[in-house]
Amino acid sequence: MTRVALAFSGGLDTTVCVPLLEEEYGYDEVIGVTVDVGQPESEFEEAEETAEALGLDLHVVDAKAEFADLCFDAVRANATYQGYPLGTALARPVIAEAILEVALEEDCDAVAHGCTGKGNDQLRFEAVWRGSDLEVIAPVRELGLTREWEIDYAAEKDLPVEAGDGGVWSIDTNIWSRAVEGGELENPDYVPPEDIYEWTAEPEGETTIEVTFEEGVPVAVDGEEMGPVELIQHLNEYAGGYGVGRTDVMEDRMLGLKVRENYEHPAATVLLTAHSALEDLVLTKGERSFKTGIEQEWSEKAYQGLVFAPLMNALDAFIAETQDVVTGSATVKVSGGNCRVVARDSEYAVYSEEMASFNTADVAGIAQEDATGVAKYHGLQERLANAVSEDVSDRELAADGAGADDAEGTDGVTTDTDE
Repeated sequence: MTRVALAFSGGLDTTVCVPLLEEEYGYDEVIGVTVDVGQPESEFEEAEETAEALGLDLHVVDAKAEFADLCFDAVRANATYQGYPLGTALARPVIAEAILEVALEEDCDAVAHGCTGKGNDQLRFEAVWRGSDLEVIAPVRELGLTREWEIDYAAEKDLPVEAGDGGVWSIDTNIWSRAVEGGELENPDYVPPEDIYEWTAEPEGETTIEVTFEEGVPVAVDGEEMGPVELIQHLNEYAGGYGVGRTDVMEDRMLGLKVRENYEHPAATVLLTAHSALEDLVLTKGERSFKTGIEQEWSEKAYQGLVFAPLMNALDAFIAETQDVVTGSATVKVSGGNCRVVARDSEYAVYSEEMASFNTADVAGIAQEDATGVAKYHGLQERLANAVSEDVSDRELAADGAGADDAEGTDGVTTDTDE
């Protein structure tokens, strides 16, 4: 008996994949796998009801803890892509790994997904799966299916989907972010209605939020210790109530397509802002400067779904080394939909109030007049270069002037021959 494990949500794409995997690909049994990374309860209910109607063996895997740990790795890396916190991109490898584990446990011959050939998710899933010996199947992409065809097929087969339509918008939700696309949002000139948002309210009022970190990992909010999942969920609700965490971006996908995406990510916004502020206090200039390049590379690889790549291990090692001193707290003010740091504190602060103050004299054997020598040398090379350039220019001008005078003198001479 041949078996295939399908990434199953109960939506149109994955629902039509079930009979297609049996009829077009010849598999004897399809196993559905739904992975919990913080989706709304209604999505699990839909998946379970659809699976039951299809007679599909459905496995539900709770991976919220693993996903939250990866999100905190992203915080330590200050990870963003084109200006927004990574969310869906981080969730896909976690989901793919959980599906692969079920497939191996159930002695499946293949794994399958319902992604189209235009998005990023197909690459993120398959980057994980193709490391195994299982066959990878993508019915929607391989058969060139359109949404209209799927709707007609679902009606013909009497599949348990509501006219094949999940609503006006295409929405992907996990505990870290909520992504909204599709419909009129595909028009960059379209102003999104307020009802596309669920996590963030219209900006109103203001408050401060103190986040405590231990070695770069958020451990408490306003003095209350929380586990990773609880902390993220708390900040999504609390900061989202002040309108924090909305992004409207024209995103460049891996296949070269430019698409419009709308995101909500209150907790991610607060944590990334606070973490970055604390790093500014405790890391040296050299560490901060070098880490920027590390963060960019980490974010790119994470966006591509390559969180397991050997390079990521090396990047994580550097990041972990810098996080030893990222222990302390940062306070942010959220108001008007904005989030900005207003205070930070750490015993590892690379800062001396006594040395930095304008009101202190000699400190640690260093006096103000000691900076005179530094000031004399600062910019010396640039001044020399400018002086040389000016000197050369002056000499060239002088030479040009002398040449002009010689030419005029020659023209004005009358010789005996001329007479």
